[in-house]
Amino acid sequence: MIDTIKEHIEEVEKFTTDDKEAIEAFRIKYLGKKGLLNDFFAEFKNVPNEQKKEFGQTINKLKSAATEKVNNLKSALENSTEEQGIYGDLTRPGEPMELGARHPISIVKNQIIEIFSRIGFNVSEGPEIEDDWHNFTALNLPEYHPARDMQDTFFIQTDPDVLLRTHTSSVQVRYMENNKPPIRTISPGRVYRNEAISARSHCFFHQVEGLYIDKDVSFADLKQTLQYFTTELFGKSKIRLRPSYFPFTEPSAEVDVYWGLETETDYRMTKGTGWLEIMGTGMVDPNVLDNCGIDSKEYSGFAFGMGIDRIALLLHQISDIRLLSENDVRFLEQFKSAL
Repeated sequence: MIDTIKEHIEEVEKFTTDDKEAIEAFRIKYLGKKGLLNDFFAEFKNVPNEQKKEFGQTINKLKSAATEKVNNLKSALENSTEEQGIYGDLTRPGEPMELGARHPISIVKNQIIEIFSRIGFNVSEGPEIEDDWHNFTALNLPEYHPARDMQDTFFIQTDPDVLLRTHTSSVQVRYMENNKPPIRTISPGRVYRNEAISARSHCFFHQVEGLYIDKDVSFADLKQTLQYFTTELFGKSKIRLRPSYFPFTEPSAEVDVYWGLETETDYRMTKGTGWLEIMGTGMVDPNVLDNCGIDSKEYSGFAFGMGIDRIALLLHQISDIRLLSENDVRFLEQFKSAL
C-alpha cells in the first residue's frame, strides 16, 4: 500500500495543466470527500502497527503534494487570465503604426543634397540671424549700394547691424573665412525677405546655394556642373544661360531649363515658351574672394543659388506656395510615398 501511495506522489508531482476543469478534476480525485486520500486514511486501521508511522507520513506527503499542486495550478491560471484581461490576446498582431510623411521642402532639399554630394560637394550651415558684413558687405554690397534694394530686409530694431539673412550666401562667406581652397560646398537653409505673401511669394522661403573655389575654375566648369544637376533632378538635359546681374558674381547669368510644352500645365508654367527659370549663377567676383581672405589672383570659382520652394512647386505641381507653410495635414499626407 505504501508503494501505491508513493506512485501517486510521483503522479501528482508530474501533473500539469492550464485547464480549469482539469485542475478541478485533479483536486476531486485526491482531495475530494470521495477522493483517494480519504480511501488511504480509511485503510490506516488495517495497516500493521510497525508500518503505521511510515504509512501516515506517506499519506501526509501525498496530501501536501496534492494541495500544493492544486494551489500552484490555480494561481498560474488566475495570473494568466488577469494578464489577458489587461493586454488582450497577446498573440494578436500589434496595432499598425501610422506612416509619417516628409515635407515636400525636405524631400526636394534631400534630393538636391544627394545629387551634389555625388560630385564632391559637402553641406555647410550658418546662422539665420546674421550681421551686415556676412550678409551684404563681404558679398560686394557695401553700405548704400543700390543693389541692396533688390532684397527687402528684416532688420533687428535694437541693432541696425543685425538682420535676418536674405540669402544663404552668408554661409558661403563664413565657410570661405574658415576654410582654404579647394572649396566645394552647398548651403541649404531658410531665408527671409520683407515681401507680400501671395500664391507665388512668401516672407520666408528656402534656398540652396553652391560654391566651388579652386585654381583655374572656368565658366565651362560651371555650365557642366549645372547641366549635370538639371539632368539628375528634372530629367531635362537642355539648359540655357541668359546674361544677368548679381553683385557677388561677374559675369552673372540666369539659368533656364527647357521644360517642354506637352501639357496645358506646361504652357501655364512656362508662359508658352517651354523654358523655365530655376536659378541664378556666375563666376565669383574677385572682390568677394579678397574680402574672405582668398587670393583672387591665384584662385577663381563659381557660385549658384536656387529656391527650394520654387523647385518643390514645379516637381510636385503645387499651385500655391502658402501650402508649404500652413501645415495642413490633408496636403502633407499626399507625400507619404515620397522619399
